[in-house]
Amino acid sequence: MATNSPNLECRMYEAKYPEVDMAVMIQVKSMADSGAYVSLLEYNNIEGMILFSELSRRRIRSISSLIKVGRIEPVMVLRVDKEKGYIDLSKRRVSEEDISACEERYNKSKLVHSIMRHVAETMGIDLEDLYIHVGWPLYRKYGHAFEAFKLVVSDPDSILNSLTREVKEIGPDGKEVTKVVPALSEEVKDALVKNIRRRMTPQPLKIRADIEMKCFQFDGVLHIKEAMRKAEAAGNDDCPVKIKLVAPPAYVLNTQTLDKEQGIAILTKAIAACTEEIERHKGKLAVKEAPRAVSEREDKLLAEQMAKLGRENEEISGDEDSEEEEDTGMGEIDVDSGAGIRE
Repeated sequence: MATNSPNLECRMYEAKYPEVDMAVMIQVKSMADSGAYVSLLEYNNIEGMILFSELSRRRIRSISSLIKVGRIEPVMVLRVDKEKGYIDLSKRRVSEEDISACEERYNKSKLVHSIMRHVAETMGIDLEDLYIHVGWPLYRKYGHAFEAFKLVVSDPDSILNSLTREVKEIGPDGKEVTKVVPALSEEVKDALVKNIRRRMTPQPLKIRADIEMKCFQFDGVLHIKEAMRKAEAAGNDDCPVKIKLVAPPAYVLNTQTLDKEQGIAILTKAIAACTEEIERHKGKLAVKEAPRAVSEREDKLLAEQMAKLGRENEEISGDEDSEEEEDTGMGEIDVDSGAGIRE
């Protein structure tokens, strides 16, 4: 029975088979007496085999420690028999450089494939047809469709309008003629651009550093406040710096940026400015965690910690002149408020 469902299965690359001596990403499917059967993830899950003799250069003590069903990893292509469909692979011959390059390529290809498949499914078109007229031409022109998709985010017309396809029509004289038309209809193009922008628009990275700062001099609170202002002044419009109190004498410096290296450099500069100012007043600053990119989870844990400390602080009153506060180096200040002491 015929079906109107589009075909959503397709390899990622134009070549149906990988080249010999190429690193490819596989997933282990099953174990046999002589080796493991795997699926080549970039080639529409065609089957390959890794003989046990190709698992390791060293003596094998435990097969299960080297290869497990379900594991995804890069391996090297040894032989390809296109007529019989046999692909022999090796784990022991793949180098660290091969692994790194393969993982980078696969992650890019997987994102491209996900976007292409979603568009094909939602627009009711065959995935392979979309690859033939859009994906693979972009691979040929840009080295990888991922690089083209990055350009589509800001300038879709210059990338996608250059793609064409040939269609055959019957002319007025009854003869078949070939016409060159845009590769994508406006509806499919809009869907593709929308998905690319949703999945590939760069997201700002959160960069954070953890410090401890103390100043036991007279007006130490004011000196710490001024040091914090110096730190924030080290930021710029693209990479603003914020410094917040966690719990005396612990502070965190934060920034958000699209450029990780720039963010780390800005926070390093902010710490230097903060250190210089506090040391002018015989205070001390120690870096507990150097500037680094942090995950959403780490950021959430910090927010929860600060909220908890805030609630605990609200439960205690009249501590401003306690000996405990002196030991923290007069650290409880809010650089954004007019008052020197944190509420």
